Amino acid sequence: MSEDAALTRDPGVTSVVNEQRAVASTDNVIVSNAILRILQAGGNAVDAAIAGCIVQATVEPFMTNHAGTVTFLYYDAASERLYALDGRGALPHDLPPFKPVPALASGYSRADMQPSAAIPGFMPSLKMIYDRFGSTPWHALVEEAIYWAEEGHPVSSFEHMLNAFAFDFITYFPESRALYMQDGFLPVVGSRFRNPELAKTLKALAKEGPDYFITGLWAQHFIEKANALGWPITQEHMTATPPRWGDPVRYQHKGYEIAHLPLPQRQGIFCALTLGILEGIPGGDAPVDSSDAVWAMAHALRLASQLCGFINDPAFFAVPVETLLDPSLHARLAALVAKSKPKVDLTKHIENTSGKAKMAAAGLPLGKAAPEKQPSGSCELAVVDAHGNWVQMMNTLQSGGIPGQVVDGVPMVGSHATTGNMGSSIDAWLAPGVRMRSALGNSIALRAGRPVFSLGTPGNVFCTVPQVLANLIDRKMDFLSAVEAPRMLPLGEDYSLTIESRLSKATLQELTARGIRLQSEVEYDFHMGSFQMAWREKSGKLGACADRRRCGVAVGVA
Repeated sequence: MSEDAALTRDPGVTSVVNEQRAVASTDNVIVSNAILRILQAGGNAVDAAIAGCIVQATVEPFMTNHAGTVTFLYYDAASERLYALDGRGALPHDLPPFKPVPALASGYSRADMQPSAAIPGFMPSLKMIYDRFGSTPWHALVEEAIYWAEEGHPVSSFEHMLNAFAFDFITYFPESRALYMQDGFLPVVGSRFRNPELAKTLKALAKEGPDYFITGLWAQHFIEKANALGWPITQEHMTATPPRWGDPVRYQHKGYEIAHLPLPQRQGIFCALTLGILEGIPGGDAPVDSSDAVWAMAHALRLASQLCGFINDPAFFAVPVETLLDPSLHARLAALVAKSKPKVDLTKHIENTSGKAKMAAAGLPLGKAAPEKQPSGSCELAVVDAHGNWVQMMNTLQSGGIPGQVVDGVPMVGSHATTGNMGSSIDAWLAPGVRMRSALGNSIALRAGRPVFSLGTPGNVFCTVPQVLANLIDRKMDFLSAVEAPRMLPLGEDYSLTIESRLSKATLQELTARGIRLQSEVEYDFHMGSFQMAWREKSGKLGACADRRRCGVAVGVA
C-alpha cells in the first residue's frame, strides 16, 4: 500500500478498536493518527483533541475550518467533574445578517438558506479550553497541521464529491477559486491538496497562540476583508460574544445519566424528550427495523423538534427546562402518538396521492427526497486518555467566517442561522451577548458518576443522536449495531418520512398502510451522521468506533 493510500479512507468501512488504554475516533485517518501521536507522547485527552481540531481544519476544508465553531464536553478524571464549552460563532448583535454571496440558481434551492457572515468561534474556544486543561506546549499542538498544509493531504473520493457538490459556492470569489482550483480544476482523487498560505498562518498561530486569530494579524485581515465587502465589523465584534462555559444538560434514563452541551444548545432537551416519549409508546423499544419502532421514533422526533422551539439562551430568556424534562409531559405526548394510529389500511391513499409511477414492484412508494445544495459540514472527535479524561468535541465550518471568502489560507462558509424562528434548529437573536441556539450533539453517558460511553456526530445531528442512544440503552444493542442501524429524519407535516433504505419489504408495507409517505435515502447516507464513539469495556479498558457513513477511523494505545 502506498503512503498516500494509507492516508485516505473512503466511506463504507466501519473502524473499531478494543481493549486499549487510550482511544480516539475521528472522521479522518490523518486526524486520528495525529491525536494518537499526541497521546503516545504523553499529552492528555484535551491536548490531543485540540491538535486534532487544528489538523482536521487543515485536511478537511470541505467539512471544517479554523474560522468556524468548536464545542467541547469533557469529563476530568482528577476532579470527577463534567465541563462544557459552547464556542459557536456569533452574528453581531448591532448589524443586520450579512450575505455577500447572492442567490445562485444552480447552487441553492432557497435564497434564505444562504449562510450569513459570522464572527469565528474556533480559536477563541481552543484558547479557553487550552488555558484551562492543556498540558502540552501550544506550538507542539500546531506542528502537524503545518506539515499537512505545506505537503498537502491526499484527496479522497468523498472530498472530491463534496467539492463538486459545493462547486458554485467555493468558486464564486477569486480568492476561493485560487485555493480550490489551483490548476484550473478541482483537485482530483488521489492528488495532493496543498495550502501554502494556510501553512504561513499556522506558523504564526504556533508562535503567537490563538490570539493571532482573535486580536492578531489574521483578525485584522479578516476585519479588512469584511469591511471591503460591506460588512462593517470592528475589533470589538471579534470579542463581543466569547465562548461560554456552562453546566451540561443532564437527565436520567434507564440507569444512565446522560450529559449534553449546555443551553441554548438544544440537543440535551431534544434527546430527553425523544427518549421519554418513546418510553411511553407501545413498540417504542421494538427491533429498530420494525414498523412499530419506526412509527414511534418518527413521531417522537417530530414532537421533540417542535417543543425545542421554546429553547433560547437562558441568560436572556426564560426557558421551561423543568417542564420539558418532566416525565409526565413525555407520557402525555406518548399517549397522543399511541392513540393516533389509523384504523384502516391507507396504502391506496398513498398510491393515489403519490402517483403510481413512484410505486416499487412491491407496491411501495420509495421516492428520493429532494436535495438542497448548500455547503455544510462538521467533524466530531472522541478522545479518552489513559488517565480516564474523556473528550467529546465538535469542530465545524458552520457559524464562522465570511461565506465563500478565504483569508490568509483559511476558507470560510459562515452561519446558516435563522433569526427568530421557532422551528429552526439553528437560530440567533440579535441582542448583546446572546448565544445562538443549535443542535450540536456532544454526549457522555455515565453510571455511578463515571463515563461508560460517549458519542457525537455531524450530519442531521439533532435527530440521529437520540436514535443511537435509543439503540444502545432501550434496545441494548452493541455499539457497532447501534451505529449501523437505519436512521431517519423526523416525520414531516405531510406524513413524509425520509429514512435509509434498508428496511424489510414487510416493514415498508406496514408503514405505507399506516399512511406514511416514504422517501428513501441511500443505504448509508452521510447526511444521516457519522458517529465517533468511545466506551469502557467490561475489562475496564477502552474501545472506540467510527461510523461507515463517512471516512472515520478509530485508533488506540494498547
